Amino acid sequence: MMNTIRIATLGGIGALGFALTMGQAVADSADVTLSAVDKAAVFKAAGAVQRKGIWVICDPPPDSGSPASAGATIDTVRDLNGDGRPEAVVSDGGTYCYGHAGTGFQLLSKQANGSWKVITGNNGMPEFLKTKGKDGWPDLSVGGPGFCFPVQRWNGKAYALNRFEYEGKRCKPSR
Repeated sequence: MMNTIRIATLGGIGALGFALTMGQAVADSADVTLSAVDKAAVFKAAGAVQRKGIWVICDPPPDSGSPASAGATIDTVRDLNGDGRPEAVVSDGGTYCYGHAGTGFQLLSKQANGSWKVITGNNGMPEFLKTKGKDGWPDLSVGGPGFCFPVQRWNGKAYALNRFEYEGKRCKPSR
C-alpha cells in the first residue's frame, strides 16, 4: 500500500500537495484526456473566468496585499464512480481565497447530456479513498493544515461529513 503524503501549503503551490495525495485510491483508474472544448466547459462549470489567457476562480483584489492568482488547473480527469463518464478535479490556490490550506478544489462530473456539474468543492486538497459511498463514489478526505482530516461520503445527493481520519485511522479533531 502506498503511503500518503500531505503538505500544508501557503500560496499557489497547493497542486503539489494534491499531486502527492491523488494517486493512492484512483491509481487503477485510467486518466481521460479532455478536448479543448471540454476543458473550457469544465472551467466554466467550476465558476472560472478567463483573464489574460488564464482560468481564474478566485482572484484577490489588488488592494488585498495578496499576489494575483496563478490560475486554476484541471488536476485529474477520471471515471471515479464507474458510470462510464469522467469526473474532473479543478484546483485553485491562494491564502486570500482558501485560508491556511492555501488551495481549494471543485469536483465536477460529466452528465449524460454532455454538460459538467459541480459535485462538491472545499478548501484543501482532495484525496479519494478506497472506501465508497452510494453509487460507487469514493469517500473524499479533505486535507489541509493539521493531522485529523474530514472524510466525506456521497449519500446519493451530496458529499457529507462521515468521519475524521489521519493516515487511514479514525481521529477526533482538536478544537
